[in-house]
Amino acid sequence: MFEPKYTITPILLANIKRIAELVTELNSRHFPKIVLLNFERKAREISAHSSTSIEGNPLPLTEVKRLLKHAPEHKRDSEKEVLNYNTALEYLNTLIKKNNNEFDLKLILDIQKKVTADLIHEFRSGKLREELVFVNNPQTRQIVYFPPDHQDVPTLINDLFQYVTNHKNKLDPLVVAGIFHKQFVIVHPFVDGNGRTTRLATKMLLAGMGLNTFNLFSFENYYNNNVTKYFQNVGLIGNYYDLKEDVDFTSWLEYFTDGIIDELLRVGGELTKTNRTPENKLQSYHEAILDYIKKNGFIKDSDYAKCTSRAKPTRNLDLKKLIELGLIEKQGKGKSTYYILKKV
Repeated sequence: MFEPKYTITPILLANIKRIAELVTELNSRHFPKIVLLNFERKAREISAHSSTSIEGNPLPLTEVKRLLKHAPEHKRDSEKEVLNYNTALEYLNTLIKKNNNEFDLKLILDIQKKVTADLIHEFRSGKLREELVFVNNPQTRQIVYFPPDHQDVPTLINDLFQYVTNHKNKLDPLVVAGIFHKQFVIVHPFVDGNGRTTRLATKMLLAGMGLNTFNLFSFENYYNNNVTKYFQNVGLIGNYYDLKEDVDFTSWLEYFTDGIIDELLRVGGELTKTNRTPENKLQSYHEAILDYIKKNGFIKDSDYAKCTSRAKPTRNLDLKKLIELGLIEKQGKGKSTYYILKKV
């Protein structure tokens, strides 16, 4: 059985608390639908660029943005990598929106098959490896790690999934997701696409446990900002069988949660800037409408009239602006008209 060694240090505990505070703060704020959709697009661009760049893809972010808008008919491998990653992101995001949060080996194989499509032989795509592999330093191209023998991979992966199943309702989601991320990299179950698959699977695991990083966030961006530090924390150097008994996940969990905090702060700051533009800016009376609906489920004009001294024509304009921004929607007709929050 897989029983990882780690310690809940003061740093890790503080990080977990900080993430909870940041998520609560973001969830309490109101952002126009157009702003959120724009950030969702940006998050996919940054994720596709960062996660492939970590593995040595040379395409800059500007080229990735262009590629995702207008994919060429004949694609180079570097372009296929980016497009494949984006395809996997969209696929997983669709599953999340449908509340299909099944996290199992089949999902992982589907992810790896999507990220490696047309890049490796079909019989190796979407399947656990059946051969020995080794890991190179992406910068020096020298061998730095010998993963487990392929005969041991199925057992190690099954043990990892069993650990996730047994602990996802007992431990903090960040701890479970972080342990999964590092151990999956250590096992290295595929001939190719291990890193990309791991990062996508971790996003899926976090979403299934309540922290959806698909819409706005890209923790891959944090890793890509210092690839050397990422590999130092997530991987091992040497032979798996010489190291497996001494692997400690503590420093990785601190680094892993650092990255999520960094990304939450980045996105929160950018959302604040975007939300201050004249066309998007909400006044206190707009916020009062949204807060009332959050508390009571809906609002009528008569309810709004009790919350403000604004005249009826002005109240109509206030409600109209929130509808145009995609924050609320109108229900009913005539005197039965009421407004609810619009799901994004």
